[in-house]
Amino acid sequence: MKDPDISVVICVYTEDRWEDILAAVASVRAQSLPARETLLVVDHNETLLDRLGREYKEAAEDGSVRVLANAGPRGLSAGRNTGIAASHGEIIAFLDDDAVAERDWLRHFASGYEDPRVMAVGGRTMPVWASGRRPAWFPEEFDWVVGCTYKGLPPGRVRVRNVLGGNASFRRTAFEAAGGFATGIGRDGDKRPLGGEETELCIRLTRARPDAVLLIDDRAVIHHRVPAPREHFAYFRTRTYAEGLSKALVARSVGSDKGLESERRYTTRVLPAGVVRGLRDALLARPGGAGRAGAIVAGVFSAAGGYVLGSVRARRGGAVFSIVEIPDGTGEAA
Repeated sequence: MKDPDISVVICVYTEDRWEDILAAVASVRAQSLPARETLLVVDHNETLLDRLGREYKEAAEDGSVRVLANAGPRGLSAGRNTGIAASHGEIIAFLDDDAVAERDWLRHFASGYEDPRVMAVGGRTMPVWASGRRPAWFPEEFDWVVGCTYKGLPPGRVRVRNVLGGNASFRRTAFEAAGGFATGIGRDGDKRPLGGEETELCIRLTRARPDAVLLIDDRAVIHHRVPAPREHFAYFRTRTYAEGLSKALVARSVGSDKGLESERRYTTRVLPAGVVRGLRDALLARPGGAGRAGAIVAGVFSAAGGYVLGSVRARRGGAVFSIVEIPDGTGEAA
């Protein structure tokens, strides 16, 4: 079977990540299964847009790397939608701008699409801590806080409710069926580290296509940099609270049954087991055990608080989001 054409979209927004961006693009260009193209979507930053245009001038001539401006409102969702609309591949993969993909990343994605029912394939995201090691207090169950695969997800290639956006791929027909990423849920210029836009899209997709299969293949690995400020508890607390706000919007869009389906299992099974492990480690005088148990409890209460406030705001009409229709065809501007 012929491997599908894959376009890779990397959304960027700041020159502070210049070296990270170059490393991300280099990792895509070194894939064992070559991407059809890499699209760098710049989020309302003319200086970065010009600089990347100069950096990849030669690659732009052969179409291997294309630099374009976010055609929508500021934020990650609109940037992704811009990349989808401008891409040419039958599969669109997304890579964070501060991550590097292992050599067979795209090959493992492609293998998932041998089944025509598969509409999305995600991978495993490993943290690269700025300090060189995981903080002793930081529970693996909350690695989603730093954009990484967390303890509690099943191993191997498994069917899931939703993929995680920084390491994911979709068939183009998925966006034709369900529309693009919703603006107003995830990181759309808000100072808070919001999320949830991938979850909302995936649930919307399976409603539009009830036969759709979504997978995570943990062989499709990327390594995601965790900067020093995100190793501190202050960020942990802020991010968990923001996730609660985001989940309230997701539930408003798709209903709480689907919007919180995976979270219920995570909260009632995975997290209590993590607390028990932390307390056991504390009793055995292992470093960080009590801290991990405490962080799990604090993370739950912080997320719950965000969810309650977000739900109240949503009911009062204080939260607005919209779903973008992706144009038919390929390569058109958003």
